[in-house]
Amino acid sequence: MPLDFSALAGRVARLSEGLARYRADESDTQIRDGLIQRFEFTYDLAHKLLRRALEEAAANPEAIDRMTFPELIRSGVEQGLVPGQWADWRAFREMRNITSHTYDEAKALQVTAAIPDFLAEAQGLLARLQSRA
Repeated sequence: MPLDFSALAGRVARLSEGLARYRADESDTQIRDGLIQRFEFTYDLAHKLLRRALEEAAANPEAIDRMTFPELIRSGVEQGLVPGQWADWRAFREMRNITSHTYDEAKALQVTAAIPDFLAEAQGLLARLQSRA
């Protein structure tokens, strides 16, 4: 059964909308907080769909399931699904972990600053996944 990328497409679109609204008024902490939440949702789904796409294409899907996060991203890069590099995704993962464990103004600004790069990466991943479907 082919993978359905519509949920990721929707989340990428919502993240893009949230970023545009935040850029219009960066003093609005409610918009910023919503943007961070959209980042979390989009990041989580992008990671899960990358794993599923690699499993679907693999001769041994169980091997993909056992991959660590760095191995998964490297495999995605090698197979042309991930437009960036491991270092990019490591930084995005660090930002995601920051949102999971603690929340303060400085960290919120740090995460928000990484969102444009993540959005571009998520858009590239989505386009590559869709082109192979």
